[in-house]
Amino acid sequence: MKSYSLFSILLLCLAILIVDAMAFHWLQSITKLFSSSTLRIAINILFWTFTIGLVVGIIILKVILDDINPRRKQLLISSLYGLTVSSFIPKIVFVIVISILFYANQAFSETESAVIIPIVGLLSGVLPFAVILYGIFKAVYRFKIIHHKLNFKNLPESFHGLKIVQISDLHIGSFNYKYDILEKAVKLINDLHPDVIVFTGDLVNNYAWELIGWDKVLNKLKATKGKYAVLGNHDYGDYSKWDHEKDKKENFNDIKDFFKKIDFTLLMDSSETLEVNNENIVFIGVQNWGTPPFKQYGDLKKALINTEHIPFKILLSHNPTHWSEEVLDKTDIALTLSGHTHGMQFGVNYKNKTWSPIKYKYKHWEGLYMHHEQFLYVNKGLGWLGFPGRLGMRPEITWFELQNK
Repeated sequence: MKSYSLFSILLLCLAILIVDAMAFHWLQSITKLFSSSTLRIAINILFWTFTIGLVVGIIILKVILDDINPRRKQLLISSLYGLTVSSFIPKIVFVIVISILFYANQAFSETESAVIIPIVGLLSGVLPFAVILYGIFKAVYRFKIIHHKLNFKNLPESFHGLKIVQISDLHIGSFNYKYDILEKAVKLINDLHPDVIVFTGDLVNNYAWELIGWDKVLNKLKATKGKYAVLGNHDYGDYSKWDHEKDKKENFNDIKDFFKKIDFTLLMDSSETLEVNNENIVFIGVQNWGTPPFKQYGDLKKALINTEHIPFKILLSHNPTHWSEEVLDKTDIALTLSGHTHGMQFGVNYKNKTWSPIKYKYKHWEGLYMHHEQFLYVNKGLGWLGFPGRLGMRPEITWFELQNK
């Protein structure tokens, strides 16, 4: 909410009130079927109590946002976000469906329309509400392992069969210190027996204090050859107000130091070479690089220094936009691993087809992309931000096996 003006918040509240007024109008066609007037009155009171409470809560939170303790602020914002989405979307669907049925009810007799239309309309609102609740309370922590075998011409023979596990976008503060939940993901990763584990940015939402206690969980991640990480846009503290610049720097330094605690090599416009049987591959990592409004901290040219002689390169870059802007056809990087988009935490999966509204913002937003001999993979993230759930975009652990062609 902090990034939105008070005027925008008031427009949102007005939209909520308009949709709720229409939903209340159609709700009367359902409550009139109840014989008890007490029940009808109770439903109406509960309806408007929730609506007014939500609107007032949103406005108050916006007004006092800067004065709230950051730890409480994060929880309050995500809770109100969840309440707004779980209320607003089902009511919109309810209003649209029941309106269409009411104004095109030639298929029903007058008696049938008095019963069928309200019931169908009610179900149209209940179903998306149930789906959203499932996304908030169940799917958000249903970690999914996705496996890809990738073939490369220039992969050294000694690295044939190399197992790389990618995780991304933990947003650790959103787990609210539920250590046991992430421990399940750690076990799933370790059970894959990876050679290398990579993390592609957004460790936190904003603050280093979010990391308290998490080193005891994340240092359990095991890889036989190495663990590498890069930073994401949320790891720089750019989305918070700081009393002093030194406070921001200390926060940033604490986040960087955390990677040492969990035995990850943090690549900041730098590289690390793996050698097996006198053959090499290199992992390259850049700081966050994105198109506006995201900042371009990363320096790929600097990161590539002293890697010219290594034939096989893997790049870790948080924002997938970087691939098309600076990597594709301009370097000999074979594989780029990114995150950032979360798949919008909302989408539809049907057979081998995946859709999400985020595709209209990012050309490369989820899954595997290939252009000539260069690959990009965009991980949907392990955590969440904003909406405290996932609908059709389960949290992801990606497992790659590299092979010679």
